[in-house]
Amino acid sequence: MERVAKFSLSVKHLARKLPVLTEKELIKALKRQDRKAQKLLYDQYAPKMFGVCKRYAKNREDAEDILMEGMFKVMTKIGMFKENGSFEGWIRRIVVNEALMFLRKKGNLLMTVEVNNLEVPSQISIIDELSAQDILNLLDQLPPGYRAVFNLYVVDGYKHREIAELLGISINTSKSQLILAKKRMQELVLKNRLPGVG
Repeated sequence: MERVAKFSLSVKHLARKLPVLTEKELIKALKRQDRKAQKLLYDQYAPKMFGVCKRYAKNREDAEDILMEGMFKVMTKIGMFKENGSFEGWIRRIVVNEALMFLRKKGNLLMTVEVNNLEVPSQISIIDELSAQDILNLLDQLPPGYRAVFNLYVVDGYKHREIAELLGISINTSKSQLILAKKRMQELVLKNRLPGVG
């Protein structure tokens, strides 16, 4: 954590006026470990990635820790980025992996038992009228395993096979965790009588 604190302080000391770079120029500058480029990267991507971290973490402090570790890893592993894919997608994947590692370290990524042939009402869905904050509040109330699978599948677009590999679970466990997460979210929406709910 000390290296992250040093990194954070060094980035904050940079001048406010930063050059405007194309993505390719930014990546080249990052590979040279240019401090201004690191600051630009942080300013450009940290707010969006913090939103990703908040979906996985239970509190703001944990989300900040995950973000700092993730951004540090992005900057130290920039040489591994193959410039044929989405740079933001590569950053997001690193941040999501950092979030999952954080949850594993804390022992918060325990999965429930695999459930087969679970009957779920067909009307389970996130209601359009819910605000982003309502959804984040609902996610905070889910057990960590449900929350992780829900985020990976619904928000981040991973397939069950990929989730199973990332979390070290079976594909069926991933599917059942998603079903149970959706069911629990529906119960929470009804219980909390959120706006837009009949």
